[in-house]
Amino acid sequence: MSEKKLPTVAYFSMEYGLHSDFKMYAGGLGILAGDYIKGAKDIEAPLVAIGIKWKQGYTDQRIDGNGKPYDTYHNYVYDFLEDTGVKVTVKVRNVDVICKVWKTEQFGNVPLYLLDTDIPENSDTWITGQLYGWFGEERIAQEIVLGIGGVKAMRALQIPIDVYHFNEGHAALAATELIREKMSSRKTFEEAWNETREEVVFTTHTPIKEGNETHPIDKLEYMSAFNGLTRDQMERIGGNPFNMTIAGLRLSRISNGVAELHADTSNKMWKEVAGRSEIIGITNAIHTPTWVDERITKAYKENGDIWAVHNEVKGELIDFIKERTGIELNKDNLLIGFSRRAAPYKRSDLIFSKPEVIEPYLKSGKIQIVFSGKAHPLDDVGKKIVSNLVDMMKKYPKSVVFLENYDMTIGAQLTRGSDIWLNNPRRPLEASGTSGMKAAMNGVLNCSVLDGWWPEACIDGENGWQIGDGFETTDFEVLDRHDSDALYDVLLNKVVPTYYENNAKWVQMMKKSIETTSEFFATKRMLDEYYNKMYIKA
Repeated sequence: MSEKKLPTVAYFSMEYGLHSDFKMYAGGLGILAGDYIKGAKDIEAPLVAIGIKWKQGYTDQRIDGNGKPYDTYHNYVYDFLEDTGVKVTVKVRNVDVICKVWKTEQFGNVPLYLLDTDIPENSDTWITGQLYGWFGEERIAQEIVLGIGGVKAMRALQIPIDVYHFNEGHAALAATELIREKMSSRKTFEEAWNETREEVVFTTHTPIKEGNETHPIDKLEYMSAFNGLTRDQMERIGGNPFNMTIAGLRLSRISNGVAELHADTSNKMWKEVAGRSEIIGITNAIHTPTWVDERITKAYKENGDIWAVHNEVKGELIDFIKERTGIELNKDNLLIGFSRRAAPYKRSDLIFSKPEVIEPYLKSGKIQIVFSGKAHPLDDVGKKIVSNLVDMMKKYPKSVVFLENYDMTIGAQLTRGSDIWLNNPRRPLEASGTSGMKAAMNGVLNCSVLDGWWPEACIDGENGWQIGDGFETTDFEVLDRHDSDALYDVLLNKVVPTYYENNAKWVQMMKKSIETTSEFFATKRMLDEYYNKMYIKA
């Protein structure tokens, strides 16, 4: 890429997963954003990132003595953050809130600017307290800080921006500031909106309509989120109630889903939205140096003993599990990794749906499974899923493990050291799923429903396995039964026999997995597509 020819991009995201100890992330959205801004640094792309400096980050989720998850929060201090000397002001509930702007390039990333309200000048110091914590008013206040404050920070830092990229709908209010700026220069609302649209691109992640954030329009007005626009103008942008995704789609010149299938799903989901931008597919990718074990890469490139290296890494995972839980798994037996946010559509416990089928394998230890994942602090259904997994660990103490307080450290261990990476969401509700990419590049074989990124990568029986045939229905009882049968079929009739009886084929598949994923699902391809398909105007 030639920097002189490229537009300068401001990338807005509510969370960034850059390092386990830097608590600025909750899950997949943040991990993608962190990888994105590391990848941008690697190719010297003219891109800066805007986020929020979270005092407590996301929940640390522990398991109590009864096997129930509970949430804990700590105040974190980050000595490495650089004080830019810049402060900007936004209105929240018609009160001035001052946002201090910090900067970091600590993790091999492009400049990341973080807005912080936890300063003495404010009475509302806790706006930037918890990522996705609390309720609707706090979330709107955070989105005012990220969006409106983020644009003001770019102005105060004197960084000229050509393209504003909203990673999910949280940043949609940034566009109201862009519109307000133009209207203050005597542009009409229509002119300002049209000009703003030419500057904004939008990425949508959530393929469940109900999961896309909405706010009552009265609450937005009360929180001062209109930012000088009228109620009618705000309703034209995001509807009533105000939908942050619809706003993103209407405020951008082009939008994207995060896999080809997800783009199709999104276009169907939002087809009735008048005035929205086209949604294209740009499949997510991972920052290879962060996630792929160098020993595996070396063995693959030099045609070394990749099985021996894998077993070394697997042994490290088993030691890690023992250190965390006291459970010692068998290095010689099949080890399945499964780490997902605890949400019903991800079906964490699908493998237990027919105990009479799976139990003999778990009791004998022939199949071992390591789970991890958090539930949203306010999601009681998600917490019940976590409790069920902990119950399974108690029921099968030698073969089922749940690692509490999922983070980047656990994610890296699991995607490097497992034998199989299991993924069984209800198709087409998985947007992308980058953990499977990490596993694939480490020679860990994916066994997955054809959802998210996997339809683009899967060569069934050669670089991993597909579960089922891409069947879809809104009758979840029928779908779950269909996919459960398919899961048992592939696991017991293909995966287990290959692992125990045909090591040569297994190793061949490991190599094929690395060969077919390492380039296409790495950040350089993803960034090239964002520049060529979205940032650079045709």
